[in-house]
Amino acid sequence: MKRGDKEYLTTGQIAKRTGMTIRTLRYYDQIGLLKPSYYNHASVRLYGREDLVRLQKIHALKYIGLNLAEIRQIIHDGAFPEQDLRSSLLMQKEVIRHKMSHMQYVSKAIDEALELLKDTAEADWDSLSDIIQMIHTENNWGEQYRNALRLQARIQLYDRFSANKLGWHRWFFDQLGTAPDLRILELGCGDAALWSRNSDWIPPSWSITLTDLSTGMLEAARVNVNDRSGQFAFLTADAQSIPFHDGEFDVVIANHMLYHVLDIGKALSECHRVLKNDGMLYTSTMSRSHLREIEQLARSFDPEMRVLDEVMERFHLDNGMEILASRFSSIELIRYEDDMEVGEAEPLIRYITSTPMNARYSLAGDKLEAFRTYLNEKIREGNGKIYITMDSGFYRSKK
Repeated sequence: MKRGDKEYLTTGQIAKRTGMTIRTLRYYDQIGLLKPSYYNHASVRLYGREDLVRLQKIHALKYIGLNLAEIRQIIHDGAFPEQDLRSSLLMQKEVIRHKMSHMQYVSKAIDEALELLKDTAEADWDSLSDIIQMIHTENNWGEQYRNALRLQARIQLYDRFSANKLGWHRWFFDQLGTAPDLRILELGCGDAALWSRNSDWIPPSWSITLTDLSTGMLEAARVNVNDRSGQFAFLTADAQSIPFHDGEFDVVIANHMLYHVLDIGKALSECHRVLKNDGMLYTSTMSRSHLREIEQLARSFDPEMRVLDEVMERFHLDNGMEILASRFSSIELIRYEDDMEVGEAEPLIRYITSTPMNARYSLAGDKLEAFRTYLNEKIREGNGKIYITMDSGFYRSKK
C-alpha cells in the first residue's frame, strides 16, 4: 500500500515477511513498543520502513537477553535518539559477539569440570565456583548495550568534530615506535581499541599482554583483536598487583586508566618492578582544561548538573609529573594537539548524557527540551559553533 511516495505494509504483511504473529505485533502496539506509522480510514495499522528498522532492533535486543521493558526504555530514551541503520546493526553485532564469547568461556569451564568428573564422582568446589562466577560475570547485557551507546556517543563527538583527524589511538600508537622484539604489557586494556585500530601497523615480532580487571572487557578485547598469530595474551589482573616477575617487559602502558586505580603509588611501584632496565612506562591522561566548555555549559544551565567525572582529579596532566616522580626519575610529558568546534546541539547532548555523572538523570522530558533550546542559542551566539578545549597527552617515564 502506498501513501504519497512511500510504501506501507499492513500488520498481516509484516507478519508474513518476518515470521512474527499478528498477535505479537498488536501487543507491541498496545504497550507502545512499536507503533505503526499511521492508521488508515478503516483503522488498519500501516507500517513504514522506519518501523521495520525498529522491529529489527527490538528482536536483536531480545536475542541479546533484554526483556521488553528494558528494550522499551532503550528505544524511547530521549537521550539516545534513533541512529542510522548501519550504526545500529554494528552495535548490535558487537554486543552479540561479546555474548557469544562469554558463552564460549562458560562452555570451556563446564568442559573442564566434566574432565575432572572422569576421575572422581564429584566436582571440586573451585570448579563449581568458577562456573557460577563465569555465568554471572558481565552478563547484564542490557547495561552493556547502554554502555555501548554511551561510548559511541563520546566517540562520535570526537570523530566528527576533532580538528586533529589522525585520531588519538593512532597518534598514541605511533609514540611507541617500531623497535623489534618488544614485550609490551597494557594495564586496563578495555576493549583493546589501541590495538584493534592499529592492527595493520603492529610489528610481528612484538609480544603483547593485555590485562583488565573486568573479564567482560577482556572478552571484548579478545573479540576485537581477533588474534590468529598468537601475538597477544589476555589476563585478568589488577594494576596494584601485577602477576609477572621482575623485569619482564620493555614497555608498560596505562592508557587513560591510572586515575581509576585506588592506590596509584602501589600501581606505579608494580609498573617499575616489571619493567626491564631502561624500560618505558606510558601513562596517558587529560589536563583540567580538557572539555571544560562542556562542563561550563551544563553548569550555566543548571548549577547542580555535572558532566565530567571527578575521578580525573586523581591523575591528570597538571599533577602527573609529581606523582610519577615518586617512582621514576626520567619523565617526559608529550601533549596531543587537538580541539573541537561543534555546530550541532544533538551530539553535545548525547555526550553530556553519556558520562557517569548526574547529567544523564537530570536531562529528561521538558528539561531536556529546554537544554536543547539553550544549546542552540549558544551555538547561534558563537556564530554557528561552540569551541571546546581538548588537552590530553601522556607521560613517558624511563626506568
